[in-house]
Amino acid sequence: MKNDKKLLKITFLGTGTSQGIPMIASNDPVCLSEDPKDTRLRSSILISWDEVSYVIDCGPDFRQQMLREKVQLVNGVLFTHEHSDHTAGLDDLRPFCYKIGEMPIYLNKRTLGSLEQRFQYIFSKENRYPGAPSVKPNLVANSSFFIDDVTVTPIEVMHGDLPVTAYRIFDFAYLTDVKSITESEKEKLKNLDVLVVNALRIQEHPTHLNLQEALDFVAEIQPKRTYFTHISHKLGFHSEVSKNLPENVFLAFDGLKISV
Repeated sequence: MKNDKKLLKITFLGTGTSQGIPMIASNDPVCLSEDPKDTRLRSSILISWDEVSYVIDCGPDFRQQMLREKVQLVNGVLFTHEHSDHTAGLDDLRPFCYKIGEMPIYLNKRTLGSLEQRFQYIFSKENRYPGAPSVKPNLVANSSFFIDDVTVTPIEVMHGDLPVTAYRIFDFAYLTDVKSITESEKEKLKNLDVLVVNALRIQEHPTHLNLQEALDFVAEIQPKRTYFTHISHKLGFHSEVSKNLPENVFLAFDGLKISV
């Protein structure tokens, strides 16, 4: 039966912003930290239920993340948007394609167009490179769809002027690269058990929520638990920031596993 609630297992594959932590050539104290929770690969999660696993975004650290977590199977990828820190690992889907054949990918029309240009050798119907991963695009509009027997609800958020697709599955929602969201889209975030949302840094940013904006958003949405992700070194040390967060609000870190 469709929509029977399932236990979701979430692994944070990466929790960093576009340049990761440590950032190349940076002598910032957070970049030099010896605390493993201050080392952050580019943001992505693995969601598993029953015998299937899906990832949301596969950035440039995807291969490293899959090896670290010893992932044996990925059944599909949901993309939020086309920026490189969320898509550059597309070619590394190949080993999973060897196992399942065509890899379903879920993305909006604009993101597909960007990937078709950047990864022409994957999407070309003529003279396609034989070693390329085989993917099956599924266009995502602003309406719910099914993955297997599970309903996925897209949520449009704004990354500055760029629309980004967030996703809700049962009472779990994953929002990244958010700066603003309309009241109508907020309605899709009612009664959440777990919210994941970006909190880039202390200072304001033109296209991402900063820490205070993220906290204000959590206070408005009122999920039971919240995990902040897509974090830059300018947010500060994981251990220090964590001490000052409200109850049931946490900084995610690479490798964190939760159940919903």
